[in-house]
Amino acid sequence: MKKVFSLLLTALTLCLFTVAAAPAARTITVATDATWPPMEMVDANKNIVGYDIDFLKAAAKEAGFSVVFKNTAWDGIFAGLDSGQYDAVISSVTITPERQKKYDFSLPYIDAGQILVVPKTEHAAKLADMKGKKVGAQIGTTGAFEVKKVAGIELKTYDEIGLAFEDMAAGRIQGVVCDEPTAIIYALQKQEYKAKFKIAGKPFTKEAYGICVKKGNKELVALLNKGITAVKAKKIDQQLKKKWLK
Repeated sequence: MKKVFSLLLTALTLCLFTVAAAPAARTITVATDATWPPMEMVDANKNIVGYDIDFLKAAAKEAGFSVVFKNTAWDGIFAGLDSGQYDAVISSVTITPERQKKYDFSLPYIDAGQILVVPKTEHAAKLADMKGKKVGAQIGTTGAFEVKKVAGIELKTYDEIGLAFEDMAAGRIQGVVCDEPTAIIYALQKQEYKAKFKIAGKPFTKEAYGICVKKGNKELVALLNKGITAVKAKKIDQQLKKKWLK
């Protein structure tokens, strides 16, 4: 009996040691500018929601880490990453050669493109048709970079893309350039705008979004890529596209 008790005690001790020694799931703090529907936004209950949010939550579950989101203004989002205020940025960030010089990125998790939104009274079919007019875009985005490339267009930048659409509704600018999913929300779905705005033509860029981290943080990139790969393999991303982008 003593031998059996001793064996049970040893087994229990080993189990307790194993539980105590098991590493806790890593928690990653991620910044997002929640002003960019349907990718990232704040809902009526003040929760950060959207395609990017659900995608990263799913990736975290698949790769075995936890994620905490931090709503951060776009104009300071990369500076916050530089100073270590958070571990990563997921905020419809296009992977560009310029950004890759300073930061590391995960695998692309979705493709998107820039598109032009104009009032229904405007006859423009492409960005070049907007010469001599004012076009808005969020500051520091690929949309703003694309407008700058076209000579003769006056670019007006905004801290939030919603402010650009407000200005266009008021007649202060004649067009807005943004990512296609966001354009669909503002031009085709928002009650206050869908009778006023239209999408002009098709997307004129092909871009891939990635999760941005500090240069050299290979361990975090590998963890994110593990989650992204699993989400795509299980086609969870397709379910999220139906939820947010259709």
